[in-house]
Amino acid sequence: MKKLTTLAIAIASTFALSGAALADHHGGNKERSGYGQEEKAGTITEIAASNGNFNTLVAALGAADLVDTLGGEGPFTVFAPTDEAFAALPEGTVESLLQPENRDQLIAILTYHVVSGTVMSGDIADQQLYAETLQGSSLNVDATGYSVKINNATVTTADIKADNGVIHVIDTVLIPSE
Repeated sequence: MKKLTTLAIAIASTFALSGAALADHHGGNKERSGYGQEEKAGTITEIAASNGNFNTLVAALGAADLVDTLGGEGPFTVFAPTDEAFAALPEGTVESLLQPENRDQLIAILTYHVVSGTVMSGDIADQQLYAETLQGSSLNVDATGYSVKINNATVTTADIKADNGVIHVIDTVLIPSE
């Protein structure tokens, strides 16, 4: 497999409203436990699985045995590539990564999309910074322009709240450099 170039992620505070709308309609576990208590959104993995735009990501999380991790306590910030983002990878890449012999590489790619803690778009507005991923490398986050960029990816929907963190939808699969 050819070495893939590092792709981009972004969080845009200008997309916060559309992120909230998507979070309201994601179909996750919604329960009210009593007066004055917040509605439960579901875990990051539950939201991704129920959304319909993350089928490839959910399959990859399963192949990498990361469903329970991202469904756990957290909190996590996940930059979630859509099915379209995975489809833009070179032909055969996804199929190759899902093979058992490539599990370590798949884990590295998926954990490169995850940062510890809950980072909302408002937390980084007008800043340029580096964020360490669970994979161990850092992402370049640039929220100083019209949209937020992480490496070269753009966040298309921000701030989808989960019970164990937040999801920011991105248009590109991020590949860690070696």
